[in-house]
Amino acid sequence: MGLEQVRQAYASVAGLYIELFGSSERVHADDLAFIERHLGGRPGVVLDLGCGPGHLTGFLRSLGVDARGIDLVPEFIAHARAAHPSGRYQLGSMEDLGVADHSIAGILTWYSLIHLPPRRLDGVLARFRRAMAPGGRLVLGVFDGDEVAAFDHKVITAYRWPVDELVERLTRAGFVEVERLRRPDEDNHRPHAAVAAVATEG
Repeated sequence: MGLEQVRQAYASVAGLYIELFGSSERVHADDLAFIERHLGGRPGVVLDLGCGPGHLTGFLRSLGVDARGIDLVPEFIAHARAAHPSGRYQLGSMEDLGVADHSIAGILTWYSLIHLPPRRLDGVLARFRRAMAPGGRLVLGVFDGDEVAAFDHKVITAYRWPVDELVERLTRAGFVEVERLRRPDEDNHRPHAAVAAVATEG
């Protein structure tokens, strides 16, 4: 599954997605608190990768963060610019960040890695680490599971990740876990996991 397939799939449902998910009020309060705890008030640029309609970029900016949204889908970028005009949004991909090495203070990837085939995850995490200044903070959210497994997401095929394996991948890429949050299946939502990690020195 390639980036173009993901882009087309989300573009085809962009209006509905924005209506259902395009507001920080639709994000679980525990998740907003987790994101704020690890990225709120950070000096320097924080990238919101796979920013979608820009609601979490806007949330970070409301906390005084120089957050910048990047997404594959033109419809999402257009909405983000209209809904959150103080922010900076651009078309792009987590596989080509377009930033200098060691220049980024933080990265938020909230359900942006879920469509990435597992064999490509290590390369993407290595790019994140290269982009990050030492001590930079990575915050990610994924679907939790007992094993790495594909499932039929409503938009396009997605993957579940066991938290321990995800953290192992992060460690290999040069990050140290500082907090995790897990929430079981509730209210017809799939099990959720979030991890915050710090880029190691060197």
